[in-house]
Amino acid sequence: MPMPSPELLHELDVADASFAHSSPSEILTWTFGRFGADVAFACSFEDVALLHMIHEVAPDTEIVFLDTGGHFAQTTEFLERMERDWHLNVTRTQPGPDAMSWPCGTERCCELRKVEPLSRAVAEKSAWITSVKRADAPTRATMKIVHWDDKFGLVKVNPLATWSDDDVAYYLSSRELPEHPLWAQGYASIGCAPVTIKPLDPADRRSGRWAGADKEECGLHEA
Repeated sequence: MPMPSPELLHELDVADASFAHSSPSEILTWTFGRFGADVAFACSFEDVALLHMIHEVAPDTEIVFLDTGGHFAQTTEFLERMERDWHLNVTRTQPGPDAMSWPCGTERCCELRKVEPLSRAVAEKSAWITSVKRADAPTRATMKIVHWDDKFGLVKVNPLATWSDDDVAYYLSSRELPEHPLWAQGYASIGCAPVTIKPLDPADRRSGRWAGADKEECGLHEA
């Protein structure tokens, strides 16, 4: 993994502090101004608000979809629709052969079907963008907007970090953007089909993820 220089770490700390009250679009403008086309957006296609913002600022950005082999059919159909309608530059990752022994819900599933494929996908990039928010889970409550990602060895940018679910909903509705079709069926946070149900707690949109398991993160956003 590449090591960041002290100068880069200082630059990122300054940028992170300056973005405390910035809009996602302002953060994206800085990101593409700083790193140019050397950026990828890891998108689950539940992330249409941020996908729309990126498409407006830098429409040729590489969109990385982690094809775990366990997505709902509605997710892959929605991906294909958005890719076609918005002319997206989509890269679909595939798990390596080791993943065959670890189906969805098993101990090493996310490591082999998400973390390792994403590591390959961003290996030559300078920065990657995510749609994670501090409001998503206690594990994300203190995350930075911009920082060095030791796990993947590049800069990580979280433009929606300070947004709430209501902010995202307003952005989608005010621009009449399409939503993941499973939202209309009561799903609120959508992962792989074998381990995703509708929320157990209406106040916690991620409570339907890994239901019955002592797990809150897949490993992509853990140190």
